[in-house]
Amino acid sequence: MEKPYLLHMITAAKNLSPFDVNMAYDAGWTACTAYSHVALEEVTGLVQDAIFSRGPRGVARTGVFLGGRDIHLAMDMLAAARAAMVPPFEVSVFADPSGAFTTAAAMVAGAEGWLRRGFQTGLAGLRVLVFGGTGPVGSAAAILSARVGAQTQIVSLLDLPRAQDAARHCNEHCGVEITAAYAGSDEEILTLMDTADLVFNAAAAGVQVLRAHQVGRSARLRVACDVNAVPPAGIEGIGVMDNGAPLPGAAGGALGLGALAVGNIKYRVQQGLLRQMHEADSPQYLGLDAAFAMARLHVE
Repeated sequence: MEKPYLLHMITAAKNLSPFDVNMAYDAGWTACTAYSHVALEEVTGLVQDAIFSRGPRGVARTGVFLGGRDIHLAMDMLAAARAAMVPPFEVSVFADPSGAFTTAAAMVAGAEGWLRRGFQTGLAGLRVLVFGGTGPVGSAAAILSARVGAQTQIVSLLDLPRAQDAARHCNEHCGVEITAAYAGSDEEILTLMDTADLVFNAAAAGVQVLRAHQVGRSARLRVACDVNAVPPAGIEGIGVMDNGAPLPGAAGGALGLGALAVGNIKYRVQQGLLRQMHEADSPQYLGLDAAFAMARLHVE
């Protein structure tokens, strides 16, 4: 009898995301088992219980998924899971906390694609503002932007220390150089927008971080990406279906990338990585960089 494909889904949170469970089943996994409230120091024991219980044929049909809310903890869990392997007892591991890695990868790859198509440039050297960068998706997008050479800044409309703390964690954990800024007034937002080449919004759903006159202010702005699908738009003028649509009133001819366009890439990336684990002949260790590499392949 062929052994089933078993995916052990680990999270530090109270609950595992039903979205991730559905995605795993749709990618071909036979059964998914959730482990909640898992601490970092417990990962080694859980992984080794999984790898030593099935034998060489069974271990090839076993995987580990890492969820949660904290992207830095997920990175540490991925490293701990990899260190727990004892070849030939070794399984694939995929970290995507709150879908942050695949969503951020889709945002940055999608924006990069429109920069190349619309303006014949990449992200390197551009000035990038990340609104909502204190959350998991925004922080992951900031890390990816910084890794490809953009001058990246996490912007808070409410709390500078929180933005500074998020930037510091990203810098210390990932070896990047991200700065923080506070923009609590219209004048401060306009000043930041004067120097922005690209804007990402990953703030809470239903919160508008940029109004039309602020978007239109910057003659340098090339692409604006908003992953808020709940009205009002996080960036005024971007529709949820927009995929490179001209932004109304944008002085520099900026293009907009909306939530459903990003979501389409994100879906294909997460499905692709779950299938890669399922089908690979050798163990895969998949995190933020793997998500970005696959997102680039799915950008039209």
